[in-house]
Amino acid sequence: MNDRSTFNPGATVNAVAGELFKQAASEGRDALNAAELEKFVASFGAALAEGTPGGVDLRIELNNTREFGIVITAGQGGIDAQLDRDNFRKDRASVSASVELTDAAGFLGLFRRTLAYRKMAALAQRDGRRAPDQVLEFCFGLMLGLAREYSATNPQAPYVLRTLELDSVQFNKKPTVGSARFEFGAPVAGRLPRPVHKIDKLIHPQSIGIIGVSATSMNFGRIILKNLMGSGYPKEKLTILRPGETEIDGVRCVEGLKALDHKLDLLIVAVAADAVYGLVDEIIETDAVESVMLIPGSLGETAKSREPAAALAARINAAHGRPDGGPVFLGANCLGVVSHPGGYDSWFIPLERLPKPQKKLERNSVMLSQSGAFMITRLSQNPWLDPRYMLALGNQTDLTHGDMLGFFAERPDIETIGVYIEGFKDGDGLDFAKAVRRAVENGKQVVVYKSGRTEAGAGGVMGHTASIAGDPVLFESVLRQAGAIVAEDFNTFDDLFYIAGALHHKKVGKRIGAISGAGFEAVGMADSIVSETFALEMGTLEDAAVKRVEEILAAKRLDALVEVRNPIDINPGADDEAHLLITQAFLDDPNIDAVVVGLDPTAPSIRALESSTLRPGFDLSDPKSTVHLMPPLVERNDKPVIGIVDGGVLYDAMAARLMDQGVCVFRNCGRGTRALVRYVEARLNADAIKNRNQ
Repeated sequence: MNDRSTFNPGATVNAVAGELFKQAASEGRDALNAAELEKFVASFGAALAEGTPGGVDLRIELNNTREFGIVITAGQGGIDAQLDRDNFRKDRASVSASVELTDAAGFLGLFRRTLAYRKMAALAQRDGRRAPDQVLEFCFGLMLGLAREYSATNPQAPYVLRTLELDSVQFNKKPTVGSARFEFGAPVAGRLPRPVHKIDKLIHPQSIGIIGVSATSMNFGRIILKNLMGSGYPKEKLTILRPGETEIDGVRCVEGLKALDHKLDLLIVAVAADAVYGLVDEIIETDAVESVMLIPGSLGETAKSREPAAALAARINAAHGRPDGGPVFLGANCLGVVSHPGGYDSWFIPLERLPKPQKKLERNSVMLSQSGAFMITRLSQNPWLDPRYMLALGNQTDLTHGDMLGFFAERPDIETIGVYIEGFKDGDGLDFAKAVRRAVENGKQVVVYKSGRTEAGAGGVMGHTASIAGDPVLFESVLRQAGAIVAEDFNTFDDLFYIAGALHHKKVGKRIGAISGAGFEAVGMADSIVSETFALEMGTLEDAAVKRVEEILAAKRLDALVEVRNPIDINPGADDEAHLLITQAFLDDPNIDAVVVGLDPTAPSIRALESSTLRPGFDLSDPKSTVHLMPPLVERNDKPVIGIVDGGVLYDAMAARLMDQGVCVFRNCGRGTRALVRYVEARLNADAIKNRNQ
């Protein structure tokens, strides 16, 4: 390589690109022509100076995406590129990362997962040549430097890079590029920053106003009022804005915004969509409100409403230029907010249709969702989740996913954040990814599910919350690189959000132990320890642990029936105590980092029923039942324990009693083990991110 102590090859490449941009722009073009591309490629190759023989075509790209800004992608190039993308598992054909959240060494670490890198490394080893890492890292550094120089986040950039594609890149004695494409444009002003500190007023309001409450019928506004009072929010802190009325349901009414005698922390707007436009202007002009919740739907979701909805968003954005930042708006098409610390529930779902669970444990989590119905079904099906806060973002007319996650990423009372996304506003994907990274660095976990993964689904997203779905592969790549746990379907989101909250304070590692009295279950756990991108290992038990388990089995007269191994089938004759004594023996083994234990509720020796007619008292009330013995075991150990209650409705009570006491329980061994695999991968990735930034 050249002596780089005397010149900066990256600066040379950037300067050449700038001159070429200036030349093309003077001719009214936003792309380099063939001669200009040749000159740029020559400067790029000269900066690399030499390569590593490998005989592998690479494709290296910079793309200025609508959501994430400039993203770097690298993988197999040439004619094999599309075939690889269509047929290989994630991270094998190519990898992508946000330019803002990676460096050359970090991106090389991602690239090592690809088949292209593995081919290059294998060929170099076969031919006795050096590994490709040095030249690849330098190449990625050149690309990243160019991206940052001509990024919208660089206020000094006269031009913004849109696309740079280098295909059929070969690192032979002299680096070569088979084809290239380079496009650029002028910088475009983005939205003003929202005063996100006012989200605190939204979730902890000391005063709430409501517009749209009917005095005679149970409309959405009246239901919200009932839910506010039913959740314990004080009537004296509520105000209804309704001309001609003095009170409704014991809550005082005023004529309108100008009649308020104090500034509202929160105003809930539950009027018809066509009335919102003028009302928002009045809200901004009167400066009587800190935060606003827009309940009405259809703003920007239909062709007819898109233009006026965009104009509305522009007026709200302009108000953020005021010294106080103006009010913040949640929604429109917003289900509302449930805030346990704020003491209120503004969802327009009657409590008889969605009874809120009693809080049995402190849940230090928040759920942010573009779809209110997503949160409703999650809570209805998984009441033990019970997040501290639940907020529906709707159309993101003002507050965005990035704003919300950025706010909660800094809150010390939050440990786990679950997010459902349909689409990002322009540039907000990058803000969101940065917020993910901050959350991870602050010791939090972020679980994300994005809909619109297919063409049909993307069309549905546009009609629901006026969002553009975006590329799901790019979404997953960038957010995983930022540190998020990305779910591919609803069930996986439920599992990951749950396990992240349950195991947040536990230490993690790659070696697990699997225990069950059902042979299929023990084997099923072992079969489920591999995902597309990560694998756990079955830990090898130390002799001391084997001897200890043998003694437990002998005391239970099961030693003649069971061979001690991992995974272990401890026989259906094992009672509650045997399961948990063996679990503790596994946990005490330094070769085991986590235990998945099948609790065998259908086995006759397990106290798993609410009541037993065959053996009165041999049930959940028995102090020797798992529901009494297991919670202390989980509490005193810093390694994760996953309990499996694989049985029907007869065993719902057993599972619920354990979960209410903080035991992480799944109803299927494969599902529980797969969730653990994904969770451990994410935790180890988070640890690596934090270590790199220390």
